[in-house]
Amino acid sequence: MADDLGPEKSTFLRAFAVFSRRADGEPSVHKGEICTRIREVGIVPAVRTSSTDDARFAAEAVAKSGIPIVEITMTVPGAIGVISYLVRNLPNMIVGAGTLLDVGTARLCADAGVRFLTSPGLDLEIVSFAAKEKMWVMAGALTPTEVITAWKAGSGFARVFPCAQVGGDSYIRALRGPLPHVPLIAAGGVNQQTASSFILAGVDAIGVNL
Repeated sequence: MADDLGPEKSTFLRAFAVFSRRADGEPSVHKGEICTRIREVGIVPAVRTSSTDDARFAAEAVAKSGIPIVEITMTVPGAIGVISYLVRNLPNMIVGAGTLLDVGTARLCADAGVRFLTSPGLDLEIVSFAAKEKMWVMAGALTPTEVITAWKAGSGFARVFPCAQVGGDSYIRALRGPLPHVPLIAAGGVNQQTASSFILAGVDAIGVNL
C-alpha cells in the first residue's frame, strides 16, 4: 500500500496519480508510446532502496497508486531480479532500469524485459545500444553541451541531473530559452515541495526517488 512508503511520498504519488492514465489496456507498450505515457503522467518514480523486498514493495505501491511507470536503479541489491519479477507480475507497468553505467549492465536489463534505460551521466555507448535495441533511453546530461549531445545522439529525453544542486527550476528555465525543442526531465533533488516549480519551468516530467 502506498501509505507504507511514508506520508510525504504516498501523498506525492497520489497527487500525480490524479493526472495520470492507468495502463489498463494492452500490456505491450511500443517505444513511441513510452514517450507519450511519460509526458501524460509527468513523473518517473525511481526505486532506490537497500533491499530487494523493499524495492518490490515500493514498485507495487507505485502501481497501486495509479502511476504506470517505475524505474529500478542498479543500486538496489538484486536489481535485475527485481526487474524480472515486476515484468512478470505487473504486465501493465512500464518498468525501466536506472543508474546504468555501462552497456553490459544495460544488456542484462534489456534481457530482463525493461522498456527504458536511464543513466546519471551522458554515456553515448548506452544511447547507441538503446537505439540498436529499439529501446527508449533517457541519458543523463547537465551542461547545455551535454543536453544537446544527448538529444542529437537519440536520447528520448535529456535527464538533467543533478538538477536541484545547480539552480533547480531557474536552471531549467535557462536551458529552455535556447533549447525549447529538447525534451527534458528534471532529476536529482526534486521533491514534493519543488515539483510544481520544475513543471512550470518547462520540464516534460520529473524524476523522484523512492
